Amino acid sequence: MLYDIRKYAQTARKAAAEGIVMLRNFEGLLPLGEGSRIAVFGRNQYNYYKSGTGSGGLVNTAYVVGIRDAMEKSSFILNQTVGKAYEEWLEEHPYDKGKGWGNEPWVQEEMPLSDELVSLAARESDVAIIVIGRSAGEDHDNEAKPGSYLLAELEEQMVSKVCGAFEKTIVLLNVGNIIDMKWVEKYQPSAVLYVWQGGQEGGNGVLDVLCGALSPSGRLTDTIAYDIEDYPSTKNFGDERENCYEEDIYVGYRYFETFAKDKVMYPFGFGLSYTTFDCINKRIEEERDGDGFTACCTVINTGKAAGKETIMVFCEPPQGRLGKPARVLVGFAKTKELLPGEKEELSIRIPKYNLASYDDSGVTGYRSCYVLEAGEYKFWMGTDVRSGEYAGSTYYQDLLVAERLQEALAPTKAFGRMRPEMIPPEGMEQETLELRKAGRTDAGGKTADGGTSYYRPVIEDTPLRTVNPMERRNQNLPETVPYKGDMGYCLPDVEAGTVSMEEFLSQLTDEELVWLTRGEGMNSPKTTPGTGGAFGGVTEELLKYGIPIGCCSDGPSGIRLDCGNLAFSMPNGTCLACTFNEQLCEELYQWEGLELRKNKVDNLLGPGLNIHRNPLNGRNFEYFSEDPFISGKMAAAQLKGLHKYGVTGTIKHFACNSQETHRNEVNALVSERALREVYLKGFEIAVREGGAYSVMSSYNPVNGIWTSSNYDLLTTILRKEWGFTGIVMTDWWAKGNEEGEEGSRRNMAPMIRAQNDLYMVAADAKSNSNKDNLMEKLEEGSLTRGELARVADNICQYLMTAPSYWRMKGLESDLDKELEKCPSPEEEMIQQAKEIEVNQQAEIRPEEIRLGDGEASYFRILVKEKGDYQLEMYCRSAVENDVVQLALSIWQDHQLIQTLSLAGAARSWTRFQVELNPIGKDGCSLKFFSRQSGMEIKDIKIARIKH
Repeated sequence: MLYDIRKYAQTARKAAAEGIVMLRNFEGLLPLGEGSRIAVFGRNQYNYYKSGTGSGGLVNTAYVVGIRDAMEKSSFILNQTVGKAYEEWLEEHPYDKGKGWGNEPWVQEEMPLSDELVSLAARESDVAIIVIGRSAGEDHDNEAKPGSYLLAELEEQMVSKVCGAFEKTIVLLNVGNIIDMKWVEKYQPSAVLYVWQGGQEGGNGVLDVLCGALSPSGRLTDTIAYDIEDYPSTKNFGDERENCYEEDIYVGYRYFETFAKDKVMYPFGFGLSYTTFDCINKRIEEERDGDGFTACCTVINTGKAAGKETIMVFCEPPQGRLGKPARVLVGFAKTKELLPGEKEELSIRIPKYNLASYDDSGVTGYRSCYVLEAGEYKFWMGTDVRSGEYAGSTYYQDLLVAERLQEALAPTKAFGRMRPEMIPPEGMEQETLELRKAGRTDAGGKTADGGTSYYRPVIEDTPLRTVNPMERRNQNLPETVPYKGDMGYCLPDVEAGTVSMEEFLSQLTDEELVWLTRGEGMNSPKTTPGTGGAFGGVTEELLKYGIPIGCCSDGPSGIRLDCGNLAFSMPNGTCLACTFNEQLCEELYQWEGLELRKNKVDNLLGPGLNIHRNPLNGRNFEYFSEDPFISGKMAAAQLKGLHKYGVTGTIKHFACNSQETHRNEVNALVSERALREVYLKGFEIAVREGGAYSVMSSYNPVNGIWTSSNYDLLTTILRKEWGFTGIVMTDWWAKGNEEGEEGSRRNMAPMIRAQNDLYMVAADAKSNSNKDNLMEKLEEGSLTRGELARVADNICQYLMTAPSYWRMKGLESDLDKELEKCPSPEEEMIQQAKEIEVNQQAEIRPEEIRLGDGEASYFRILVKEKGDYQLEMYCRSAVENDVVQLALSIWQDHQLIQTLSLAGAARSWTRFQVELNPIGKDGCSLKFFSRQSGMEIKDIKIARIKH
């Protein structure tokens, strides 16, 4: 079977396990032996977080395997006394789902532990496992407070009591992002593992590592510092209006390895295994054409268990005039699973471009260029940023220009940025100075393993903009081809080569071109039910021209179907990045590609590529890392997997979505160098190496211009420099602006000028439900028909590659035919549904209808007499927000029959009658889907209609 949900699950389980990062394993406690007696503490053993929330996590799944679920089916013997105590307590303290969009608490109340319970468990069990959980999501960030970034008081009491009573303790962190870890040194648990949010197979992945079926091989993609204040971005994080990127390119390990090694608790790339490895024959070989290097080594499994090893290559560039980080990741590779004694040769190609730095000031004499300044470039190879050993170097006598570009996205507001200043010899310890003179120190301290840095941060003026992007836009206006009237051409004629795209678009009126730029949704009836948006042929007139309706759907953790249909929930972005396994990530997203094709979705709204600039960003779980190189490589792998089956992903959020608080307003004040080397670099890799052809701009402005209307971001850099030829869409209901003005959802004209092709979303494109200003700006001349035709060209070129285009032409592929035969998770759930027998009338118990966020309930309806039937039910709101909209969708045999809607203010019982399609002798299926929590139901009846 082509689309095998079980093989899909196996791949996801493997990815969830391989992303687990083991930080501590005192005296080799793990893996646990068969039949180990375990006491499990922490409510999240029952309330597993498969992902964060919001658009990056709302996937309706057939099942979720939590940590306790998996352990109960293993050979482990779980302490029933502790388990019963939690089950009884949870009945009185159920999971708080919140009410409405984004209101789910990110930490749940923890059960207080009595000394008696913990002592009894310690006598009855060999080992304790503590599960600590955190959710996250859109619209707000973490806080450096207990119960958020820090442990809550009851969580800390739990860790203290359990570690005090048990000799052997394991802490599992079911989180989407790194949290404060000082408690590890305080309470000294035996083992600590970040198990992340592993999707619907996450619990099984955890079990595989605990029992030793797989040796942990995940590596941190973030630096874990001792305190949140140690991250240089913290002091500028969370402002309502402006977020100043004063730390510049010194993000994550780039900062800590240059300035503050002593602040690091766990370095970037850290992760333990059940076995040991030796990496020998490290060397750097320069390619004959001088275009790059190859890092080579041999990895040998020297331990007693099978396992995988990751080797990372970091470059230590000369400081030169620009100033540079002490370490920059330039390559990595992961071995296959090696048996004890087995070895593998690794070869890692490093393009010279990866070593270059961007000069945004002209200090090197080459402003707006990527350059390699003269000096020695040292290469360090190891398993993390600290363990690297010197592997070779190359020396450039003169400066080399890697790429000549043009100034773009530079700030207009003055601010200071960080750069390194070498500590003079009189300020150094004698030992450090002697080692340095002997050439035995790295750029970060006494030895390659640690020590104190000999650079200190100083502040310099950030180079400001000298070229106005509007002047650049005016100098590069596309030719305007006048409207010529309908000549009978259709989009397939362009594909066949019988007419040019320019001639085809000249048939469209100004209004039709405008309609084409407006996506519709959410949950448009014109595409797959429950998806995020429809675009392209969203009006009858556009369909007449052979323009298909494209379909896109959230998101990074799997397909979000708000109608209640089921999809597969995958490990979150951070977990996948921690695998450092591009091949596995690509394989997982091949399954995702098949799932998209089966659900007739052209475009998955992900992966997310924003940088983990600060641990407090609420959306970090969707993103990969503090490092742009690993981020870009993992995104490219996901895209390659999707592209195998003719669908794609939308890389987002372009760019600098580094905080969720006030995300629609907060201006990212950032240098051009930091943008190019850090915040845009992952996107660049995804475009150049992953073949990305769909991008989503972010909500926020960058240097005063909202990204959706930022000409230099979307045209100068994305399209002209990187060669991007696809579509750019806004985030949903985003703002745009003219420079110097506030952002507005109505202001679409600067978006079109910037080549933000699609505004997502409008309720109705033709009637201009959003009341945008495109027609008025077109009439006054500040927007040209040529610019409208240019984005129409981008949209149509994209649509000609989409599966929806071939379906419109009636050319169903063999792939689609085969996928139609494969059972879906939805069909499997219906087969297992509860049966309701109807003899004229029957009741469904209200408690059998699940009313949480994204929850579905299934029933098989069996009737004594075929005929017409209806549902009668009473519903009311249980939320305090008067304007929130509550919805319950009712499906019969895969067809949406009706969606019951209530405003938050509707707190009195409202009677609904829903007529069903005629029910035959074989009965039918019913599904109730709650889009979000907050509705209550009573008195549900299904009865035959008497005519």
